[in-house]
Amino acid sequence: MGVTKTDLFTAEQNDLALIAKAFAHPARVAIVDYLLKANACINGDLVEELGLAQATISQHLRELKDMGIIKGTIEGVSVSYCIDPVRWAEIKGLFNKMFDRHPFCC
Repeated sequence: MGVTKTDLFTAEQNDLALIAKAFAHPARVAIVDYLLKANACINGDLVEELGLAQATISQHLRELKDMGIIKGTIEGVSVSYCIDPVRWAEIKGLFNKMFDRHPFCC
């Protein structure tokens, strides 16, 4: 498989592609949706909410955390995850900027 030539693209284009990749699985979209509604949660809540195995949830949480979309804080033996509001605003801005380029946009 060839090497991706990310240097051919702007930093913004590369960032948008990585963000889109983070949202490319419905479980990660569901996790973000749940966190947005709950404003915070404990990892175990996600297992009950989504019906996926703990290991699967953890893998998806790691992907979202690696992109900075969520952040986690340790509370005893649990980790509480929430949306990172600063990164969320950046992501919203990047997508809005791209969507606003469409000439037929409202």
